[in-house]
Amino acid sequence: MSQPSSGTIAPVEEIHWRSLIAAVAAISAVGIAIGLGLPLLSIIMEKRGISSTLIGLNSAMAGLASMAAAPFTTKFAHRHGVAPTMLWAVLLAAVSAFGFYYITNFWLWFPLRVVFHGAITVLFILSEFWINATAPPAKRGFVLGIYGTVLSLGFATGPLLFSILGSEGILPFVVGAGVILLAAVPIFLARDESPVIDEKPERHFMRYVFLVPTATAAVFIFGAVESGGLSLFPVFGTRSGFTESQAALLLTVMGIGNFIFQIPLGMLSDRVKDRRTLLSAMTVIGLIGALCLPMLAESWFLMAVVLLFWGGCVSGLYTVGLSHLGSRLQGADLAAANAAFVFSYAVGTVAGPQAIGAAMDVTGNNGFAWAIAGFFGLYVALSVVRIVLNPKRP
Repeated sequence: MSQPSSGTIAPVEEIHWRSLIAAVAAISAVGIAIGLGLPLLSIIMEKRGISSTLIGLNSAMAGLASMAAAPFTTKFAHRHGVAPTMLWAVLLAAVSAFGFYYITNFWLWFPLRVVFHGAITVLFILSEFWINATAPPAKRGFVLGIYGTVLSLGFATGPLLFSILGSEGILPFVVGAGVILLAAVPIFLARDESPVIDEKPERHFMRYVFLVPTATAAVFIFGAVESGGLSLFPVFGTRSGFTESQAALLLTVMGIGNFIFQIPLGMLSDRVKDRRTLLSAMTVIGLIGALCLPMLAESWFLMAVVLLFWGGCVSGLYTVGLSHLGSRLQGADLAAANAAFVFSYAVGTVAGPQAIGAAMDVTGNNGFAWAIAGFFGLYVALSVVRIVLNPKRP
């Protein structure tokens, strides 16, 4: 594929499958590594007698590392190339994954977390940039739907691997590192198709957070609701009268909605004139669904039906938001905006559980639903203001 000197990729009409496979392989590694690593490390720390507070503090380093790595990723890729940077990130992530097995000093796990999740963040950002830059404009939503579906599958596969492998011995670390290293193969094979960042981004990193606020706010809400919901829904469910297994099954239903709606929503985003309208519609559905949760506590089936569609709308914020980002920017600006996108997601994953947990402490069990509704309400207000102020801006 030819690369224009400006650092952008010539418009394409067909999907470049080598690029798609490379980006999907990278995001698969991200999903599986996080899905396997988070419960694995938490269980190991608990077995070693580490307090819950310190376990939570160590786990929080993931979000902090993502926020720290995001501003520098584009600069590094500009200097060394997208594919080489991703290959170095794969190597660092795999080596640090092994480090958790060989390093037993708990305090050294803090810098190790920074290295591991920093490298994972680099893969996250550059795989999204790669796939957004090379996706045909008319099929961008569909391609990103595939991308989001695979990411969801990776997040689901990680805990499944953990349930099979357990936390004893080196095997789970070998499998985790091996999955990450396997991502290097398609990245290396497609290295000649990776987008080139010839120019430095024109703006300071934080300005990209506000350059496309409809997209970055969408992924912030996604991160907050997803992480807060996954962390605290079991508490909400059991306090509402469901058994632990029923609450866990409801989370599974929500995960199914997350999985099956990615591609349809991506394809729908290719057909709408203004993706902001679709994002607004999904947040309205999310808001209504959240407000309905306290009223559904008497019926597991109705709760499951709502969570199926609700999970799809929540996941759609990521896919459609990313598609909106790709339709607005290109080249170095797109790479920097992708970094800001992941940064906003990381902020959401830190803020969500804190806000939802505090709401439950202050207002009782229904605070779970009220806090999530609050997040969606903020986005609805933002999107309405944006559409009113910029009705002709896509």
